[in-house]
Amino acid sequence: MEWKRIISFLTIACGLHVSARAQQMITLQEAIAAALQSNYDILLLNNDSAAAATDQQYVYGAFLPRLNATVGTLWTTSAQKQKYNNRDDVEGSGIKTGNINAALNLNWTLFDGLRMFATKQKVEELYNLGRINLKNQVVNTTAEIINNYYLIVRQKQLLKAIEEQMSINEERVKLADRKLSVGLGTKPELLQARVDLNAQKAAHLEQQTTMTQLKDQLNQLTGMKLPAMYEVADSIPLNVKMNIEDVQNQVETSNPGILQAVKNAEIAGISLKEAKSERWPGVSFVSAYNFTRNENKNNISPFAPYFSRNKGYNFGFTATIPLLNNMSVQRNIRQAKLDLDYQQIVVSKQKSLVNVWVKVAFNSYQYQINALRLEEENIELAKENVMIALERFRQGVSTYLELREAQKSLEEAYDRLIAARYNTKLSETELLRLKGEIIR
Repeated sequence: MEWKRIISFLTIACGLHVSARAQQMITLQEAIAAALQSNYDILLLNNDSAAAATDQQYVYGAFLPRLNATVGTLWTTSAQKQKYNNRDDVEGSGIKTGNINAALNLNWTLFDGLRMFATKQKVEELYNLGRINLKNQVVNTTAEIINNYYLIVRQKQLLKAIEEQMSINEERVKLADRKLSVGLGTKPELLQARVDLNAQKAAHLEQQTTMTQLKDQLNQLTGMKLPAMYEVADSIPLNVKMNIEDVQNQVETSNPGILQAVKNAEIAGISLKEAKSERWPGVSFVSAYNFTRNENKNNISPFAPYFSRNKGYNFGFTATIPLLNNMSVQRNIRQAKLDLDYQQIVVSKQKSLVNVWVKVAFNSYQYQINALRLEEENIELAKENVMIALERFRQGVSTYLELREAQKSLEEAYDRLIAARYNTKLSETELLRLKGEIIR
């Protein structure tokens, strides 16, 4: 009987090996790389960051003068009638006039209460904020990829555990059938063994469906860049030596959420400078060059020229002094101060939240490590217990109920062990996400 059971195990192992070779193996690094290039949320944030980079690239335009040229021409046809006291009246129709005008205008803001400098700084900080937002999305997406990838690995390990249970149930069915044939067993034993085997087969099918769904979900996170059919790793690597002090010492300088809050507070401070600049007068340099040309084709008035031209330039300075503006400047300054206070409170709140999240995640991390060590010890005991129960059942010194109870204990031990591994990885990933160093 023992050699048949070994053959059964080898058959299952060979089948899994062939299936794995038929599908392309995708590592976690390959899944993350695909997501960084094609994840839709990252692409959207990257587009926003590119828009902010464009504004930052042309921010020096605020210091340059405005120079505009205008050119126009106009032709008119009219009928005229003129009356005089000391001469005869004149009248005519079809009188044609042509007009050409051109102008070149320059306006250069020399002083605006330092608003242009504040605007330049604000645009640069918005660009930095865009980069932080992009990093935050990359960190969150990477964490989601890791969790989803190892969730598939978890389901794969559960699938192997079910296959192991199936092999034991197959052995139970054979033993129950043999005992019944020689008059040492009962029909209910055989029927129950077959029911349990069918239940494991149904669980096996359900587990395969779950894995397929999770693989499609992971593929969507990578922008559908993974193969339609692929295989994942067999194990979940763990880092069981993380230190909470290392995370806490770096979290305020690397956590994207805190960095976002700090940057928004800095931008609010710059907006306050912009509002205060409205108190100051604005000084501009203005200059223009004008050209005008008129031509009357058939002028009926002897006193009107049939051709005229005017050209020249001018320059000067203008000052705009705010005197009374419905208290809008003072209102804007107060609103900017309130927004700055609000953003500073958000910074303090975000730091407090992240510190609490780090403690919670680390406590969960420690608990899962201890639970994992316990379950690793427990699984060996459960396996040994099943082997003893199976051998006792084979020798006829125990009932199928004892063997079934041992199988149930092994199944629960596998579930707890695999869950402990996955939950430990979740806690580890969450600590790295909070630290902001999930990718380097």
